[in-house]
Amino acid sequence: MAPATSTSPLSRLLLSLPKPNAQPPLCANPPSADSGAGATSKNLVLRRREAAAAVLSAALLTRVLPAAAAADECALEATPSGLAFCDRVVGTGAEAVKGQLIKAHYRGMLEDGTVFDSSYGRGRPLTIMVGVGEVIKGWDLCLAGGEGIPPMRVGGKRSLRLPPELAYGEKGAGCRGWEPTSCVIPPNSTLLFDVEYVGRASS
Repeated sequence: MAPATSTSPLSRLLLSLPKPNAQPPLCANPPSADSGAGATSKNLVLRRREAAAAVLSAALLTRVLPAAAAADECALEATPSGLAFCDRVVGTGAEAVKGQLIKAHYRGMLEDGTVFDSSYGRGRPLTIMVGVGEVIKGWDLCLAGGEGIPPMRVGGKRSLRLPPELAYGEKGAGCRGWEPTSCVIPPNSTLLFDVEYVGRASS
């Protein structure tokens, strides 16, 4: 068996281009009798131009696409509580304070990416008193800070991964019966959130 080789997208494109002296496939139409050297030369020039354009496009894609993907990545930092977070945008306003009434936008997802709730979809942020158990513990830690997690500042955007014990635990949420499959958030689910701290709410 021949050893496997690894080639870049650009190399694969180059390998797929027709060789100057390559024979036409058996199923190709034979050249007509009136085709001359001029037509052959013109076709060769066009094929070279197409190949050059394809190579240039592939080279640009190999540079642009990985850079765009890297820009979108946000490495989660694990904490002793089990919560993992990443600040996509560090806010420049005031910090969230325990016992304060605040507004926050959010998007909640299951680990498979299913969105189970979103304030963005409703067009208005959630108003809560932070740090007093009004929401799940992972949210209080995310906004007001604690256990190695800095508080969020106004304008900040943070991504979270919450273990079940900092979310809805063994009971789950949004259940319509005894079966776990009836729950919007199944029991023992790890949840993902994107949270945006909008600012302090008026009481």
